[in-house]
Amino acid sequence: MVSAYDVAARVVDPELRVVTIAELGILRDVVEDPASGRVTVTITPTYTGCPAMDVIQADIRRELASAGYSDVEVQTKLAPAWTTDMMTESARQKLVAAGIAPPGPRTDGSRVVGLRIALRCPRCGEPDTEEISRFGSTPCKALWRCRSCGEPFEHVKAL
Repeated sequence: MVSAYDVAARVVDPELRVVTIAELGILRDVVEDPASGRVTVTITPTYTGCPAMDVIQADIRRELASAGYSDVEVQTKLAPAWTTDMMTESARQKLVAAGIAPPGPRTDGSRVVGLRIALRCPRCGEPDTEEISRFGSTPCKALWRCRSCGEPFEHVKAL
């Protein structure tokens, strides 16, 4: 049987369909109790009130049930809060490949996120871009446009 962690780690984020919840960094822990057979999965939302959490919890339960884990509890843990630094490099690369600009990592270890004046276009790589709307298809994304190639693209906001 595949480990419960490996099964849960394969669950795809419902809003960023190109990355898994493990790559996104919201999968915090998976504990299997060999005595009872119970699996406890701990996740953290990207922000409080994230509407995708219900879907993620249902997807985790469904995937674990299909892998033979019948007793599954999904817990939500708010602290420490999720930040975009928890995203893996693989997630960032997958976002770029899907035409979504990933957030840049904070390098100073602070909780302060700097304001970015421009982003590189994930399609052509040019820095001549502009923000069209601070809010995109979900609250954690903004809508940008490349002035060079003319293509719009989403940007995952740094938190």
